[in-house]
Amino acid sequence: MNAVSYLELLRLTLPEIALTVAALLLLTLDLTLLRPSPLARRFSVAAFIACAGCLAAIALVAASSATASLPDGMFVLTPLTHVVHIVLLVLALLTVLLSTATRFTDHVGEYIALILFATVAMMFLIATENLLLIFVALEFLSLSLYILTGFDKHSRQSAEGALKYFLFGGMSAGFLLFGMSLLYGLSGSIELPRIAAAVSGPSLDPLLLIAIVMVAIGFGFKVAAAPFHLWAPDAYQGAPTVSAGFIASSSKVASFFIFAQVVTLALLPAAGTAGYRGYTPGWVPVIAIIAALSMVLGNLAAIAQTSLRRLLAYSAIGHAGYMLIAFAAHTPESLSALLYYVITYALASLGAFGVLGALEAEGVDRIRDLAGLNRRAPGMAFCLLIFLLSLAGIPPLSGFFGKFFVFAAALHAEPHLSLLWLVLLAVAMSAVSLYYYLGVLKQVYVTEGPADAPPLRIAPPTRIGVWLLAALVVILGCAPSLLLNWFSIH
Repeated sequence: MNAVSYLELLRLTLPEIALTVAALLLLTLDLTLLRPSPLARRFSVAAFIACAGCLAAIALVAASSATASLPDGMFVLTPLTHVVHIVLLVLALLTVLLSTATRFTDHVGEYIALILFATVAMMFLIATENLLLIFVALEFLSLSLYILTGFDKHSRQSAEGALKYFLFGGMSAGFLLFGMSLLYGLSGSIELPRIAAAVSGPSLDPLLLIAIVMVAIGFGFKVAAAPFHLWAPDAYQGAPTVSAGFIASSSKVASFFIFAQVVTLALLPAAGTAGYRGYTPGWVPVIAIIAALSMVLGNLAAIAQTSLRRLLAYSAIGHAGYMLIAFAAHTPESLSALLYYVITYALASLGAFGVLGALEAEGVDRIRDLAGLNRRAPGMAFCLLIFLLSLAGIPPLSGFFGKFFVFAAALHAEPHLSLLWLVLLAVAMSAVSLYYYLGVLKQVYVTEGPADAPPLRIAPPTRIGVWLLAALVVILGCAPSLLLNWFSIH
């Protein structure tokens, strides 16, 4: 690269640079000038700097909507990646806002900085079409999430969840790297479009089938799809509440987006079919099987949970199955349906963990601990109602339209109605999910809590963050075209 190329790279990565500068600034201030200050003030200052960095990055992304590409697909910016960048930055900003009321650690600068570093990794992840940079960005993201999961040094569950997350993550990285190395060996390239040109042909190479399975295993872990989900319940339960919400929201958006890019840009010639009247070998049958397992296992296991965190974890596994239906469909509208689903799911999931974070001081974890919440904190109870009904897919909330668009894309897949069996299974599992979500809401609104329980005091930043998330879930449900038109325009 010459000097001009480096200047161009600097210009293209200004949003990531803004986030990195904000992270380093708040880290430096917290470790020096703010060290003797009270914990609440340190959280407030760190959150202010982090939110300012996110807003600056959003402004830089919005101001630069041009298409750009570096050689070998190392860094590719399109209008669609700009949209996803803004979504990730908004989720990071809301995560930081929700974290201001937490008091589980006195390492404030490190914690907030890790959230920003993880967001930088996600921004690089979705802006590349190069296998090498995909793997590096994924591991950068994973390392940040491992640390965020085990950040509560006073909790054995946090340490256990982080250890399981790390061990399963290391194993999945090996599978993913092996699959990518096979793709490179078959194509002689690490650029996704060139791989697609090299693997197209009348028949599939057996090594290509192995590569497809390996890549599916690697990404299946990242999106917590069955049977690669074993880390999720313990990580969700043991991680600090805001960390669990961040893992359940932002990382899902980035992981599903890059997974979709890999299968559609690099492996589209090896798609195959997964129809109930016959199938053709390829990645579609593999994805369809993973989707079916995720929906069944996630939703049925959620019924037996007594912990709200573990219920949300198994619910996330079920939702991963619904989202993978869009992969199996791979129609022209599948990507828009997938992005709408994963973004609205991220908002509802982060909101549910935000409500849990507001109740953290009360030690709320079990579902029965929510008894009488409507009387003690009616605002938080109403927001939890919105989030859970959206996750259940009740109209007119955004979760309903997410499922509707994904199912419609699957029914339009070729051959016609070939994925009907997968859609019918998804509808049945959606009915199951409604049962356990209503069980939680029964505790909130019907079951009487202790008569002498005082009203809950919710910190203003947490209240603002939760209400903003609830408003977005309602608005995007009542007017889904606001998000869908953004995708189609870009």
